[in-house]
Amino acid sequence: MDNKKIGIASDHAGYQLKEFVIGYLDSKGYDVYDFGTNSEESCDYPDYAHPLAEAIEKGELPRGIAMCGSANGITMTLNKHQGIRAALCWEPEIASLARRHNNANVCTMPARFISTDTAREIVDIFLNTEFEGGRHQARIDKIPLKNCGCGEKK
Repeated sequence: MDNKKIGIASDHAGYQLKEFVIGYLDSKGYDVYDFGTNSEESCDYPDYAHPLAEAIEKGELPRGIAMCGSANGITMTLNKHQGIRAALCWEPEIASLARRHNNANVCTMPARFISTDTAREIVDIFLNTEFEGGRHQARIDKIPLKNCGCGEKK
């Protein structure tokens, strides 16, 4: 899969940051797939998060970036999808750990709480940090409900 492909989504609260990130990714040569929203008019983040998640699950995109005001709602929505590991990143070190330890495939950012400089640093780290694998892979394998052992007698 082309690692220069990336999906992006936001609600109205994240729109300005989304537009900034799209411009930044364009300048870095990324092929950005914008799932919306397309204005600051009030809207619902699930309407944009679900299509982004589905494109990643189908293998159409390797990863994504999403934002809303706090990033909580969009992260919760994305993580309803079994193939998504969305990580709420409000500082660069969190983005690094999300990639190294959790193999996050979506980075979410709280648009109302971070600067564009911080967002740019988070994006760079998210896109350029490799997953460590090893002991972390065993944990990731347990994330999907079908693999969690839920309901099994101990």
